[in-house]
Amino acid sequence: MKKAILLCGSNIGERENQLLLSQTLLELGGQLNILKISSLYETAPWGDREQSAFLNQALLIETSLSPMELLHHLKDIEIKAGRVNTRKWGPRALDIDILYYGDDVIIEENTLCIPHAEVQNRAFALVPAAEIAPHWIDPRNGKTIAELCVLCPDSLPVKKLALTGDAI
Repeated sequence: MKKAILLCGSNIGERENQLLLSQTLLELGGQLNILKISSLYETAPWGDREQSAFLNQALLIETSLSPMELLHHLKDIEIKAGRVNTRKWGPRALDIDILYYGDDVIIEENTLCIPHAEVQNRAFALVPAAEIAPHWIDPRNGKTIAELCVLCPDSLPVKKLALTGDAI
């Protein structure tokens, strides 16, 4: 089993319900377990700013799925939750990204990049991830997620809304 950090986000419809749905769908099939869940964070949209704010939440999981199998599982969940790709960085009912997979995995392919290619530049991803795994080391640069938060150039607001805590 490998540990991974996921980032879930939604800015369409019942955002909090979408994040709760993602947690339920993630654990179906028994190939992964949610170990920790961050607080909810309301964040400004990144890239295309002409849209509603996102709710984001990081999850620490343990999985038997390979990185590519996990990616396909996440894409299926997004579709089940009503995701329709309209434009790059556009509004999403549900978006689930793999931020990290294992503590030493680096993948750079067309369809999958681990660690997430822009994680070090996105406060909306780093802040929730630092809450649940501050000492996780980014294998590309050897810095912890907590250190990356401090160094992050992104100044868009990330507002903590509610504490969720450990999974049951």
